[in-house]
Amino acid sequence: MEYRELSISGAWEITTRHFGDDRGVFLEWFKQAPFSDRIGAEMALAQANCSVSAAGVMRGIHFADVPPGQAKYVTCAKGAVLDVVVDLRVGSPTFGQWDSVLLDDVSRKAIYISAGLGHAFLSLEDDSTVLYLCSTAYAPGREHEVNPLDPEIGIAWPTVGRDGAPLTFRLSAKDEAAPSLAEAQAAGLLPELATTIDWTSAL
Repeated sequence: MEYRELSISGAWEITTRHFGDDRGVFLEWFKQAPFSDRIGAEMALAQANCSVSAAGVMRGIHFADVPPGQAKYVTCAKGAVLDVVVDLRVGSPTFGQWDSVLLDDVSRKAIYISAGLGHAFLSLEDDSTVLYLCSTAYAPGREHEVNPLDPEIGIAWPTVGRDGAPLTFRLSAKDEAAPSLAEAQAAGLLPELATTIDWTSAL
């Protein structure tokens, strides 16, 4: 595996190695030892999720209170998604900025998103299947959203799918009604960088 830190500290692109023949393909999409060596922390596993989305479905920007936060290790087993990480850590030099990785069933890359960062993705094909490893279990009381279409963040979402057809964005009612970055900050919902570093370094 190859690890590349994104422009947002705490987020990494993981390029996997594939072993294929006329029967198909085998790969390791997560392995604790090289992950820990490269990232500098273990990936605790408390929950694993599978999300299947039609083309144009947009999910996020989601994040959890820190502590304990929720780190995610994500890949796309079928189809394709643009996976986006947003720096929501107040006090971070890249606060409000974003980066992305194309996850699909060709490159079979993964992305690691540490606690305190926001996560979103856009499905580029029907039945795109995203798998997440999560460091903590889902807890509704500490889960939050920021609107993925907030112009202040300015994510450059694709407007055409994998087949070249135009995409119509589809959001859940909760994501559509999510606050902007400025509103979330004013409401005190966003994690502080110092708290995030203190907490994650203690894991």
